[in-house]
Amino acid sequence: MAQTKDMTAGRPAGLIFLFALPLMLGNVCQQLYIVVDTAIVGQVAGVEALAALGAAEWLNWLVLGVISGFTQGFSILVAQRFGAGDREGLRRSVALSLVLTGIIALVTTVVSMVLIYPILNLLGTPANIVQDAAHYLMVIFGFALVNAVYNVLAGILRALGNSRTPLIAMLIAAAVNVVLDLLFVMGFQMGVVGAALGTVMAQGVAALLCLMAVRQIPALQLTRQDFRFHGGCMRELFRLGVPVAFQNLIIALGGMAVQYVINSFGFLYVAGFTATNKLYGILEIAASSYGFAIATYTGQNLGAGRVDRIRSGMRASIWMALATAAVISVFMFCLGRPILSVFISGTPEETAAVLQIAFYYLAVMAGGLPILYLLYVYRSALQGMGNTLIPMLSGGAELIFRVGVAMGLPLLVGEAGIYFAEPAAWLGAELLLMISYYSCIRRLARSLKAAD
Repeated sequence: MAQTKDMTAGRPAGLIFLFALPLMLGNVCQQLYIVVDTAIVGQVAGVEALAALGAAEWLNWLVLGVISGFTQGFSILVAQRFGAGDREGLRRSVALSLVLTGIIALVTTVVSMVLIYPILNLLGTPANIVQDAAHYLMVIFGFALVNAVYNVLAGILRALGNSRTPLIAMLIAAAVNVVLDLLFVMGFQMGVVGAALGTVMAQGVAALLCLMAVRQIPALQLTRQDFRFHGGCMRELFRLGVPVAFQNLIIALGGMAVQYVINSFGFLYVAGFTATNKLYGILEIAASSYGFAIATYTGQNLGAGRVDRIRSGMRASIWMALATAAVISVFMFCLGRPILSVFISGTPEETAAVLQIAFYYLAVMAGGLPILYLLYVYRSALQGMGNTLIPMLSGGAELIFRVGVAMGLPLLVGEAGIYFAEPAAWLGAELLLMISYYSCIRRLARSLKAAD
């Protein structure tokens, strides 16, 4: 039977780390199958297919990021209702989260399918890879509902303190994805379309496993009444979900602006950035895991009125995040080049050029990891406290810094300037989030003290 976890009692550091650990393991498996996915495409289908994955990446992130942003925001209300012991409100928030997620996914699918070619052309995607990029996105967007179902169910489970089931689901999905990649890409020679089919089918397996777990939770035995329209709950879900979705939208728009600049340098440059971007998930594995843990921990303790525990949990999270970032940075500096070479095939000249671009970019991002990890800590704490406006504005800061550096720095130092767009975006967002967190926690402490 699926478990829940009350995070309003116990040692904060241990709770957060033990909650995050299964998420890290799940993310490791997810990133491993992304690495395998990319390696198979790069080695079997070649550099152009690898570049096509890169050309599709930010548009893919935009569409799926908007959907996952809504589900992430919805899970905040679920965590708060659980922490407050409001079982009726918990069931209602879960039921309406499911309904809204389905509607959002279907609308997003229709809009995104229509805009694939216009946006790829607007971004100046090289002509020799635009067709593969479009075909990949058609499969991913056509099954966006599958991704949405997994995200909303995994978010509900994490909000109730259950990070174990999403881990198991991801482990199984990772294995399924690798097998399907070998079958579709290597066996049937389906190229990027085969990789996309393997991804969505694996997500379907993960979604089904999470659904089975949610149905076993006694507190979530939903009735028809729970699905009835409730204006207050709907407004609260949208209040929390819209800013997170908009934050992801803004970040993706900034990434697409960077992609436009990268596309102008040619498909070898696109392939090099793609190889490194496929390792980006490994760089942020622990950051996103800490983020989910902190959001759940903060949300439950806010529901219980325990500001003191929020503060102590944040102190522990900051130190854990910085230490983890340092370890991953050293690992990437030492082993990044041989790992990147797994993705790249072609003529010796093409391989050397792509590898040089990829490793330079990886070294810059690895050096900026402490900034990224602090960004996740502060952003997740604010979201768990119900403040999704500042994280949304931090997405705007990311947009400004990312686009400003991507457009301006190459004019001063050449093509190498584009490598610094990501760390600059992290820094701009992190400064805003850090200042806002300390301001919000002081206001929250004063309001709770006054209420007493």
